[in-house]
Amino acid sequence: MPGLLLGEVFPDFEAETTIGRIKFHKFLGDSWGILFSHPKDYTPVCTTELGRAARLSDEFSKRNVKLMAISLDSLEDHYGWSKDILAYNCNDSGNCTLPFPIIADRKRELAVTLGMLDPDEKDKDGLPLTARCVFIIGPDKKLKLSILYPATTGRNFDEILRVIDSLQLTAGIRVATPADWKPGVCVMVPPSIPEEEAASMFPAGVYSKELPSGKKYLRYTPHPGIQSEQKDTKQSQDQPESNPPPP
Repeated sequence: MPGLLLGEVFPDFEAETTIGRIKFHKFLGDSWGILFSHPKDYTPVCTTELGRAARLSDEFSKRNVKLMAISLDSLEDHYGWSKDILAYNCNDSGNCTLPFPIIADRKRELAVTLGMLDPDEKDKDGLPLTARCVFIIGPDKKLKLSILYPATTGRNFDEILRVIDSLQLTAGIRVATPADWKPGVCVMVPPSIPEEEAASMFPAGVYSKELPSGKKYLRYTPHPGIQSEQKDTKQSQDQPESNPPPP
Protein backbone atom coordinates (compact mmCIF):
# COMPACT_ATOMS: atom_id res chain seq x y z
CA MET A 1 0.00 0.00 0.00
CA PRO A 2 1.25 3.52 -0.67
CA GLY A 3 2.72 5.45 2.21
CA LEU A 4 2.56 9.15 3.06
CA LEU A 5 5.79 10.87 4.00
CA LEU A 6 6.18 13.77 6.41
CA GLY A 7 6.33 17.06 4.56
CA GLU A 8 4.35 15.82 1.57
CA VAL A 9 1.15 17.58 0.54
CA PHE A 10 -1.70 15.50 1.95
CA PRO A 11 -3.96 14.18 -0.83
CA ASP A 12 -7.07 16.19 -1.49
CA PHE A 13 -10.18 14.08 -1.89
CA GLU A 14 -13.97 14.20 -2.05
CA ALA A 15 -16.01 11.99 0.23
CA GLU A 16 -19.49 11.43 1.61
CA THR A 17 -19.66 12.32 5.29
CA THR A 18 -22.21 12.78 8.04
CA ILE A 19 -22.30 16.52 7.21
CA GLY A 20 -22.62 16.03 3.44
CA ARG A 21 -20.14 15.66 0.61
CA ILE A 22 -16.86 17.44 1.37
CA LYS A 23 -13.62 18.34 -0.35
CA PHE A 24 -10.96 17.75 2.27
CA HIS A 25 -8.69 20.75 1.61
CA LYS A 26 -11.68 23.08 1.42
CA PHE A 27 -13.03 21.63 4.66
CA LEU A 28 -9.73 22.39 6.41
CA GLY A 29 -9.43 25.91 5.06
CA ASP A 30 -6.67 27.68 7.02
CA SER A 31 -6.97 25.31 9.97
CA TRP A 32 -4.84 22.43 11.13
CA GLY A 33 -6.49 19.08 10.58
CA ILE A 34 -6.65 15.59 12.04
CA LEU A 35 -7.91 12.65 10.01
CA PHE A 36 -8.27 9.50 12.12
CA SER A 37 -9.50 6.10 11.00
CA HIS A 38 -11.55 3.44 12.74
CA PRO A 39 -11.86 -0.29 11.96
CA LYS A 40 -15.66 -0.46 12.22
CA ASP A 41 -18.82 1.20 13.57
CA TYR A 42 -20.52 -0.19 16.67
CA THR A 43 -17.26 -1.51 18.13
CA PRO A 44 -16.15 -0.88 21.71
CA VAL A 45 -12.69 0.69 21.33
CA CYS A 46 -13.78 2.96 18.46
CA THR A 47 -16.77 4.16 20.49
CA THR A 48 -14.52 5.20 23.38
CA GLU A 49 -12.16 6.96 20.96
CA LEU A 50 -14.79 9.02 19.18
CA GLY A 51 -16.39 9.75 22.53
CA ARG A 52 -13.10 11.09 23.88
CA ALA A 53 -12.51 13.13 20.72
CA ALA A 54 -15.99 14.63 21.07
CA ARG A 55 -15.36 15.57 24.70
CA LEU A 56 -12.12 17.29 23.70
CA SER A 57 -13.62 19.15 20.74
CA ASP A 58 -13.31 22.52 22.49
CA GLU A 59 -9.62 21.88 23.14
CA PHE A 60 -9.03 21.12 19.48
CA SER A 61 -11.00 24.23 18.48
CA LYS A 62 -8.81 26.38 20.74
CA ARG A 63 -5.84 25.14 18.75
CA ASN A 64 -7.54 25.82 15.41
CA VAL A 65 -7.74 22.10 14.63
CA LYS A 66 -10.55 20.45 12.68
CA LEU A 67 -11.26 16.74 13.18
CA MET A 68 -12.56 14.24 10.68
CA ALA A 69 -13.04 10.51 11.27
CA ILE A 70 -13.26 7.74 8.68
CA SER A 71 -14.81 4.29 8.89
CA LEU A 72 -15.69 1.67 6.28
CA ASP A 73 -19.38 1.55 7.17
CA SER A 74 -22.35 3.41 5.65
CA LEU A 75 -23.68 6.86 6.48
CA GLU A 76 -26.78 5.22 7.96
CA ASP A 77 -24.56 3.23 10.32
CA HIS A 78 -22.59 6.38 11.17
CA TYR A 79 -25.77 8.25 12.15
CA GLY A 80 -26.95 5.41 14.37
CA TRP A 81 -23.51 4.89 15.89
CA SER A 82 -23.24 8.61 16.67
CA LYS A 83 -26.15 8.23 19.09
CA ASP A 84 -24.28 5.47 20.92
CA ILE A 85 -21.12 7.59 21.07
CA LEU A 86 -23.00 10.52 22.58
CA ALA A 87 -24.76 8.16 25.02
CA TYR A 88 -21.33 6.83 26.04
CA ASN A 89 -20.47 10.44 26.83
CA CYS A 90 -23.64 10.66 28.98
CA ASN A 91 -25.18 13.19 26.59
CA ASP A 92 -28.81 13.58 27.68
CA SER A 93 -29.53 16.69 25.65
CA GLY A 94 -31.09 14.82 22.74
CA ASN A 95 -28.40 16.19 20.43
CA CYS A 96 -27.43 13.37 18.08
CA THR A 97 -24.72 15.23 16.16
CA LEU A 98 -21.03 14.73 16.76
CA PRO A 99 -18.85 17.88 16.64
CA PHE A 100 -16.92 16.45 13.68
CA PRO A 101 -17.87 14.51 10.52
CA ILE A 102 -17.34 10.81 9.81
CA ILE A 103 -16.46 9.70 6.28
CA ALA A 104 -18.29 6.71 4.81
CA ASP A 105 -15.68 4.75 2.83
CA ARG A 106 -17.62 1.56 2.08
CA LYS A 107 -15.61 0.76 -1.06
CA ARG A 108 -12.31 1.19 0.83
CA GLU A 109 -11.06 3.50 -1.93
CA LEU A 110 -9.84 6.24 0.40
CA ALA A 111 -8.45 3.75 2.93
CA VAL A 112 -6.37 2.16 0.17
CA THR A 113 -5.18 5.51 -1.18
CA LEU A 114 -4.02 6.62 2.27
CA GLY A 115 -2.50 3.25 3.25
CA MET A 116 -4.87 2.72 6.17
CA LEU A 117 -5.76 -0.97 5.80
CA ASP A 118 -4.56 -3.50 8.37
CA PRO A 119 -3.91 -6.86 6.65
CA ASP A 120 -4.23 -8.73 9.97
CA GLU A 121 -7.67 -7.38 10.91
CA LYS A 122 -10.53 -8.56 8.70
CA ASP A 123 -14.29 -8.26 8.70
CA LYS A 124 -16.76 -11.18 8.54
CA ASP A 125 -16.26 -11.38 4.75
CA GLY A 126 -12.48 -11.62 5.07
CA LEU A 127 -11.81 -8.07 3.86
CA PRO A 128 -9.15 -6.01 5.68
CA LEU A 129 -10.29 -3.31 8.06
CA THR A 130 -8.64 0.03 8.65
CA ALA A 131 -5.99 0.34 11.34
CA ARG A 132 -6.12 3.25 13.79
CA CYS A 133 -4.26 5.88 11.77
CA VAL A 134 -3.77 9.46 12.92
CA PHE A 135 -2.74 12.03 10.33
CA ILE A 136 -2.05 15.60 11.43
CA ILE A 137 -2.07 18.11 8.58
CA GLY A 138 -0.83 21.70 8.77
CA PRO A 139 -2.52 24.80 7.32
CA ASP A 140 -0.16 24.40 4.34
CA LYS A 141 -1.88 21.03 3.70
CA LYS A 142 1.35 19.13 4.36
CA LEU A 143 1.56 16.04 6.56
CA LYS A 144 3.14 17.03 9.88
CA LEU A 145 2.77 13.80 11.88
CA SER A 146 1.41 10.28 11.50
CA ILE A 147 0.77 7.63 14.14
CA LEU A 148 -0.39 4.07 13.43
CA TYR A 149 -2.08 1.95 16.11
CA PRO A 150 -3.33 -1.62 15.74
CA ALA A 151 -7.04 -2.27 16.10
CA THR A 152 -6.60 -3.63 19.64
CA THR A 153 -5.01 -0.45 21.05
CA GLY A 154 -7.07 2.68 21.59
CA ARG A 155 -5.47 6.06 21.04
CA ASN A 156 -4.40 8.53 23.73
CA PHE A 157 -6.03 11.81 22.77
CA ASP A 158 -4.17 13.73 25.48
CA GLU A 159 -1.00 12.74 23.62
CA ILE A 160 -2.51 13.92 20.34
CA LEU A 161 -3.22 17.31 21.93
CA ARG A 162 0.34 17.38 23.30
CA VAL A 163 1.91 16.79 19.89
CA ILE A 164 -0.37 19.43 18.34
CA ASP A 165 1.00 21.91 20.91
CA SER A 166 4.56 20.89 20.01
CA LEU A 167 3.96 21.03 16.26
CA GLN A 168 2.36 24.46 16.45
CA LEU A 169 5.10 25.86 18.70
CA THR A 170 7.99 24.51 16.64
CA ALA A 171 6.35 25.59 13.37
CA GLY A 172 6.83 29.22 14.37
CA ILE A 173 9.95 29.18 16.55
CA ARG A 174 13.29 27.44 16.04
CA VAL A 175 13.06 25.17 19.07
CA ALA A 176 12.47 21.48 19.76
CA THR A 177 10.50 19.83 22.54
CA PRO A 178 12.07 17.12 24.75
CA ALA A 179 10.60 13.82 25.87
CA ASP A 180 7.31 14.16 27.76
CA TRP A 181 7.23 17.93 27.08
CA LYS A 182 4.10 19.87 27.91
CA PRO A 183 3.24 23.55 27.38
CA GLY A 184 4.95 25.76 29.95
CA VAL A 185 7.95 23.45 30.32
CA CYS A 186 11.36 24.35 28.91
CA VAL A 187 12.07 23.75 25.26
CA MET A 188 15.36 22.77 23.66
CA VAL A 189 17.66 24.86 21.49
CA PRO A 190 18.66 22.86 18.38
CA PRO A 191 22.41 22.17 17.97
CA SER A 192 22.30 23.88 14.56
CA ILE A 193 21.94 27.29 16.23
CA PRO A 194 25.34 28.76 17.25
CA GLU A 195 25.74 29.97 20.84
CA GLU A 196 25.87 33.68 20.00
CA GLU A 197 22.78 33.44 17.80
CA ALA A 198 20.96 31.41 20.46
CA ALA A 199 21.75 34.06 23.10
CA SER A 200 20.20 36.78 20.93
CA MET A 201 17.22 34.64 19.92
CA PHE A 202 16.32 33.63 23.47
CA PRO A 203 16.75 36.62 25.83
CA ALA A 204 15.24 34.61 28.72
CA GLY A 205 18.49 32.62 28.74
CA VAL A 206 19.97 29.42 27.36
CA TYR A 207 21.04 26.80 29.89
CA SER A 208 23.32 23.85 29.13
CA LYS A 209 23.37 20.48 30.84
CA GLU A 210 26.88 19.42 31.84
CA LEU A 211 27.74 16.08 30.24
CA PRO A 212 30.72 13.70 30.53
CA SER A 213 31.60 14.36 26.88
CA GLY A 214 31.96 18.07 27.57
CA LYS A 215 29.75 18.78 24.57
CA LYS A 216 27.08 21.42 25.18
CA TYR A 217 24.33 20.05 23.00
CA LEU A 218 21.66 19.71 25.70
CA ARG A 219 20.55 23.33 25.75
CA TYR A 220 17.29 24.54 27.27
CA THR A 221 15.42 27.82 27.23
CA PRO A 222 12.16 28.75 28.97
CA HIS A 223 9.01 28.14 27.00
CA PRO A 224 8.72 31.19 24.71
CA GLY A 225 6.14 33.64 25.98
CA ILE A 226 5.80 31.98 29.37
CA GLN A 227 6.71 34.14 32.35
CA SER A 228 7.68 31.81 35.16
CA GLU A 229 8.19 32.44 38.82
CA GLN A 230 11.72 32.10 40.16
CA LYS A 231 12.21 29.05 42.36
CA ASP A 232 14.23 29.02 45.58
CA THR A 233 15.59 25.56 45.01
CA LYS A 234 17.85 24.39 42.19
CA GLN A 235 15.84 22.58 39.54
CA SER A 236 16.94 19.43 37.79
CA GLN A 237 18.05 19.90 34.21
CA ASP A 238 17.42 16.25 33.44
CA GLN A 239 13.72 17.13 33.54
CA PRO A 240 13.77 20.93 33.39
CA GLU A 241 10.76 22.94 34.43
CA SER A 242 9.67 26.29 33.06
CA ASN A 243 12.71 28.37 34.02
CA PRO A 244 15.81 26.45 35.19
CA PRO A 245 18.72 28.44 36.63
CA PRO A 246 22.18 28.27 35.06
CA PRO A 247 24.30 25.30 36.20
